[in-house]
Amino acid sequence: MPVEPAGKLGGSSVDPEYGPWLAQASILIVDDEPGMRNFLVRVLKPRCKRLDEAADAQEASRKLDERHYDVVILDNIMPGKNGIDWLVEQRSIGLFADVILMTAYADLDTAIQALRAGVVDFVLKPFRSNQLLNAVARCLDRVRLLRENHVLRYELKSSADQLLLRDKLIGSSNAIQHVRETIARVAPLPTSVLLTGHSGTGKEVAARSLHSLSNRADKLFVPVNCGAIPADVLESELFGHLKGAFTGADTVRQGLFMHAQGGTLFLDEISELPYALQSKLLRVIEDRRVRPVGSEREFFVDLRLIFATNADLQRSVEAGTFRADLYFRINVMHIHLPPLKDRDGDVLDLAALFMRKLSQQLGVPPVALDEKARSFLLRYSWPGNVRELRNFIERTLILGRFPDDFERAAEPSTHAGQSLADVERRHILSVLGEAGGDRQEAARRLGVSRKTIDRKCASWGL
Repeated sequence: MPVEPAGKLGGSSVDPEYGPWLAQASILIVDDEPGMRNFLVRVLKPRCKRLDEAADAQEASRKLDERHYDVVILDNIMPGKNGIDWLVEQRSIGLFADVILMTAYADLDTAIQALRAGVVDFVLKPFRSNQLLNAVARCLDRVRLLRENHVLRYELKSSADQLLLRDKLIGSSNAIQHVRETIARVAPLPTSVLLTGHSGTGKEVAARSLHSLSNRADKLFVPVNCGAIPADVLESELFGHLKGAFTGADTVRQGLFMHAQGGTLFLDEISELPYALQSKLLRVIEDRRVRPVGSEREFFVDLRLIFATNADLQRSVEAGTFRADLYFRINVMHIHLPPLKDRDGDVLDLAALFMRKLSQQLGVPPVALDEKARSFLLRYSWPGNVRELRNFIERTLILGRFPDDFERAAEPSTHAGQSLADVERRHILSVLGEAGGDRQEAARRLGVSRKTIDRKCASWGL
């Protein structure tokens, strides 16, 4: 029998000895011995968020069909079907939880079979409660690190302005104050949020603000750009897949919905989601359950969903490229991010921030924001919004002065008698010319997407 250490088990929700994640974990015990199950319940129940028991493999399978568990503690020797055989079967139909195997037989063959079946850790009978708790803590730390690593790799690809601003909406204009107030009001609620606004207006920054002010702030914020992931791999990226589910699926992969478990999933450029996936997303929103590619099992997910787009979704619905039922389902709480030109003097606050932060990153002295510079910063219409401003400040720091071409673009005489659309066209074509016709480079300098440049050029017959 297992040996319990002397002293009363703590009833605190957080046990610092075994890490911060145990109190948030859901665990399933699979063992046919009532005495062992009772011991494990006494050890784990005061320390974790949810603890369920199963007396045999069949009952365990039913419980896995009903909900997601972070860790499964599995006995190997059970009547009917041993633990390793049951685990092989479950992995083949969709089991992503870490599994700790309890066994009294520490032979090499059992260890090899267990590792091949997907066992992550072992506890050898008889064991003390601290040995089991350490094994559970290792599993939870491992999962957390894997998820954080995946999210951090994605964030390294994010635009630099998001990394600078993070969860801060800078500015004192009435327009941005209203956005901040709305975010503060809706953040504590579980309601899904739709963020709209032109490219570069700070939709991801607003999404991070929503997350940081919510009760999920200590969990992961997982950003996904639906337009940046190839359509043929997007379903696997979002929902995960089993080994062998399709050509090239050499390993089991958890999807981004699973990575965001307990936290926030931010689906940017939602208008770019392929039509075939929109119905699957709708079902996830309604049922809070996801089915990985190749899996026979659905998994419950507990997360907050935030959506963003720079497109007019109502027009997309009318054009038949976006499902009407999905649009109405995500458009519960709508927050519009104003363009930089409508934010009064916020451009000066943002320019000062970018100048200070980027000069430190680049290791060059800041360029003074004198009266002349402040004047044309305020006059320019900023079609690329905050992202274009950030890129402009970086270009200024590299040159050591404000570029002459921008000063000319901001001169009133250049814009006299022209509409905003004419000014925008002139500036985009000017930057495109400087980039030698390279649309990707022009998009980078302007702080907009390549698709935006292509769409503008098509509308001008270029």
